[in-house]
Amino acid sequence: MTGEDYFAIQNLLHSYPMLLDRGDFDAVGQLFENAVVHSGGAMMADRDPASMAKAFRDWVITYDGSPRTRHILANLIITFEGNDRAVATSYVMVFQQAPGGPLHPVIGGDYRDVVERRNGRWTIVERQMGNDLIGDLSRHGRDIATITPSRVN
Repeated sequence: MTGEDYFAIQNLLHSYPMLLDRGDFDAVGQLFENAVVHSGGAMMADRDPASMAKAFRDWVITYDGSPRTRHILANLIITFEGNDRAVATSYVMVFQQAPGGPLHPVIGGDYRDVVERRNGRWTIVERQMGNDLIGDLSRHGRDIATITPSRVN
């Protein structure tokens, strides 16, 4: 593996928070077009961009199209498993400032991603999301009861 591979995977994984924070749920769905995605141990989508986008659109509260969040991805560790496959683990902390509310952390957790190089480019083929630090989600999510505290790393 090269440094170029490492940075390509890092950029791929960091594009998720950027797209989500913009409220671009269709682009989030496309990012996971080749992936099986689990959240809190439950299946969220199985290589279906439209289902992935719908899950976010149905759950996330937006304000003029944006959830008013910043997802901070940290502690990224990429372990290569051959030339065309890697496992990446990371932490996430989500901050939000909804209209009329304070800037504050709303949820924290971790991701475990399996990525593969296909046709010369890295793609996510599996994501497991866990959230074990649960704050005030009342201005962020529509059905807070669906959050099952869990960790994946």
